[in-house]
Order: sequence, then structure tokens, then C-alpha cells
Amino acid sequence: MSHLSWKELFPSKLSFVIFVSYILLFVGQVFDPTTYYLLLQLRVVVTGILFQVIFSKTLSRKQWLSLIILTFGCMLKQINFTEDKPSNQKSTSFDIGLNGVFILIQIFCSCLAGVYNEYLLKKQGADVNIFIQNIFMYLDSIVCNVVLLTVRGNLLSAFTYNSLVKVFHYKVLLVMFNNAAIGIVTSFFLKTLNSILKTFASALELILTAVLSYLLFSIPIYLNTVLAIATVMFAVYLYSQNPVSNPPKASRPDKSDQASLIKSEE
Repeated sequence: MSHLSWKELFPSKLSFVIFVSYILLFVGQVFDPTTYYLLLQLRVVVTGILFQVIFSKTLSRKQWLSLIILTFGCMLKQINFTEDKPSNQKSTSFDIGLNGVFILIQIFCSCLAGVYNEYLLKKQGADVNIFIQNIFMYLDSIVCNVVLLTVRGNLLSAFTYNSLVKVFHYKVLLVMFNNAAIGIVTSFFLKTLNSILKTFASALELILTAVLSYLLFSIPIYLNTVLAIATVMFAVYLYSQNPVSNPPKASRPDKSDQASLIKSEE
């Protein structure tokens, strides 16, 4: 690993983008859930744009069409066709002003983090062990959170006995291990596949969540969910006709491997 730079090991730009994205999550509190999640579905198209820019690839018309249909299908899931909205509920409106700009920044940062993470795994940091990359990326996140706690004056209170007891509750630990597993799986996903396919995999959660919710909790499946599932399935089928190919860069052999190769040739 002597030929690797600290920039490759410590992706501070990526962690800062993720940090900003999480900070802007609080902006969503000023919107009703429908408007907020409708706007968030734009990340599918934004991911496609950033993928083209960062990897200097051009998506085909069929690939773009599948992404747009996928976005529409995800939006359908957030629209309720059956129930009247209570009078005290915030109206779903696209007159969103400055807060809407912040949401668009959040979407951009979230998508940029995903695509740039794929770039680090496949291009700039292709020779770094994937687990080492995960360690340094999460160390960056820890540093950002410590800075935020310090600025807010909550650093010491976060490490009191009562706070730590709540953190180490078994339910919280299960969530932590689950999210850690998701992060590791995502890194392997981006290393071997691509961020465009990841958006389709995320959209397929609509189908699995709806079916499992019905089977496990008897939660009814409404018209918007049925339409969303049908639209997402069509988008997946259309994408499968012409999927994006973005293989990882071949890693450079270590010095020991090069020496053994020279000996074998001799």
C-alpha cells in the first residue's frame, strides 16, 4: 500500500458531501410527507446525470427512458388516490421557495455521494482494499459528527452514562449492525455493479415492502401502490433490455506478485 496516497484512503470530499446531505434532512420538516418524498424521487434522474459527468459515459435513450419511468413510478407511490386529506394537514404544493432549493441541494449531495463513492471504488481507489476504504470513510463520518456535536455544545452530554446506556440497548445495536451490513453490501454493490443499477434496486423496495407489509401486518395495498409497482416493474424490464456497463478498473499487482511473476517467466 506504499503507492497509495492519503486522498485515496481518506475520502474527505465524499464524507463532507454525505455530512451536508444529512444536515439538510432537517429541511424536510417544513413540508408535508407527500411533497417531500415526491421531490426526493428526482434523485433517480440526478444520479443518471452525475453518472454521465463523473464517468464520462453517455446513457442511451432507452436507459434514460427507463430512469424517467422509474422516477414516475416512485412518485406514484407517494400519491394517495383513495382518502380525503384532513383539513389540518399541510397542502401538497410545489410553491416551495428557499426550502425547496435546500431539498434540491440535499438530493444533489446524496446522489453525488453515491456516484462519487462508486468512482473511488472503481477508479481512484481501485487498488485499496474495500474494507480499508469503508473504515476510513466511516472515520470521516465520525469526525464530522464530533464536530457537529461540539458546535452544538452536546459533545460531553452525548457520552454520559445515561446516553451510553440508551445507545447500547439491544434494539439500537440491532439497528446499528443492520445499517453497518447495508453499508458493506452497498460498497460491494458499487464495486462490482454501478450506481444506476442501485437506483433500480432501491425502487424494488416498493414491491418488497408492500408485499411483506401485507403478509406480515395485513396492511392493505392501495391503488397508488399497485400502479407504482406496475410502473417500476416496467421500468426494470425496459432497463434490462439495455443495462449500463461500468466494470471496475483492473487492480495493479503487488510487488510480491510481480516478483513471483518474473520468477515464473524465467
